[in-house]
Amino acid sequence: MSFKLIESAQKRWKRLKGYKLLADVIQGVVFKDGEKVEQNSDQIGSAA
Repeated sequence: MSFKLIESAQKRWKRLKGYKLLADVIQGVVFKDGEKVEQNSDQIGSAA
């Protein structure tokens, strides 16, 4: 029974498009609109 449920769910799985960026996401890199946000020390200081 569970095999049939897993098989059924597998048919609807979608391919992960951003798999190359997955390591960056795990490390905590910030993204905005799909692009990496580079933070300089000037930007961090002026935000405070």
